[in-house]
Amino acid sequence: MIRKKKSWVEKLNNSKGLPRVAEITKKMRKKWGKGTIVIPAPLEVDALMRQVPRGKLVTINQIRVALAKKHNATIGCPITTGIFASIAAHAADEQREEGIKDITPYWRVLRADGVINPKYPGGVEGQRTLLEEEGHTVIPRGKKLVVADYVKSLVKLHDLMVSLA
Repeated sequence: MIRKKKSWVEKLNNSKGLPRVAEITKKMRKKWGKGTIVIPAPLEVDALMRQVPRGKLVTINQIRVALAKKHNATIGCPITTGIFASIAAHAADEQREEGIKDITPYWRVLRADGVINPKYPGGVEGQRTLLEEEGHTVIPRGKKLVVADYVKSLVKLHDLMVSLA
């Protein structure tokens, strides 16, 4: 039997019993310390990404902090949050290709230090175009592209938290 590959939108809507809060494992304690970690649901990550208005930006780390606060956890899982942000980005691109206008603005989600995520649809050049259309200046830093003065355009954590209420 040949199984049809799931679409990005199907992956986004598959919560697999998440979110879940767990103890930080011994292996992770060296880097993250003791406490709890939230493994978010894909739609939670997408919901936060959707809250970033035109002209504003957010880092994946801000999303992790907002998720941790929402779930009263010490940290938001860096791996699953990144994976789910990528799924949300690809689902948005899939929707755009279907003619849907109201998509998740994934190009507004940066990696740490203002770096554009090369794994998002369109790669760094596609995102550069979208960011520049919104008034941001994108510059090279070594082999990476970053948004100049990105800190000035970051949404406030409080504004993200309001969207989770």
